[in-house]
Amino acid sequence: MRVGAAALAGGIFGSLGTMCFFLAFGTDYWLVASDNCGPYTWPTMKDNNSNWTEFVNAVDVSSASLTLHHEGFFWRCVFQVEPAADAVLATLFTNQPESKVCVHGYLFPLPVTLGPVPHPFYDATAVFRGFWTVFIILALVSALTGSFLLVCGVPFISHKLYKLGGAFFIIAACSFLFVLLLFVLWMEVVDVKRYILQERGETCSDGQVSVFYGLSFMVAAAGVPLELVSGLVFMLVGRALLANK
Repeated sequence: MRVGAAALAGGIFGSLGTMCFFLAFGTDYWLVASDNCGPYTWPTMKDNNSNWTEFVNAVDVSSASLTLHHEGFFWRCVFQVEPAADAVLATLFTNQPESKVCVHGYLFPLPVTLGPVPHPFYDATAVFRGFWTVFIILALVSALTGSFLLVCGVPFISHKLYKLGGAFFIIAACSFLFVLLLFVLWMEVVDVKRYILQERGETCSDGQVSVFYGLSFMVAAAGVPLELVSGLVFMLVGRALLANK
């Protein structure tokens, strides 16, 4: 009875943690920032060796407005709001204008600079971009694998499935924790202002930039302890099943 209750609790924690990971991965609110540099223009992007096409989008509004940025694994977006707007809430709940511009950002959170390569204002921290991609994918694959193994072990047939599933949950939690630590290091140590303004070059070098941790980051942070606790519970369930044999 106790083993069944522990397995149920572990399953609930694991499910919630996995949902948090996928929600954080699929949403684009890790980094939220605002600047007062006025209308924003995406520079021309063209790469003859890829499927990128050339396009230029401009946000033509009053220079008194704020430019809001929000970014995630898949997209980088900008749009204009009134100066009094709350940056975090505006990215989610405000009626965002048709002039909102988004481009792919698959290697977020480190920059994929648009325009000429090498870009004169390219953020040198891009050398670490692979770490984000590798550990996010590793965490998601580990969480899915652990869930599959635990579903197979529901009838309490094999203690090995519970131990292995718990181990994959712990790997997923540690991987996402490393992603979060790298993100915090990037936010607190690297010149994020330079990253936000890099496409503008020297046209707004003295602009005021405010940077915030977005809701995607917070959701991912909430998923780490849930997944870790679930992994530990299933490891203990596996040990209990082995001891009862």
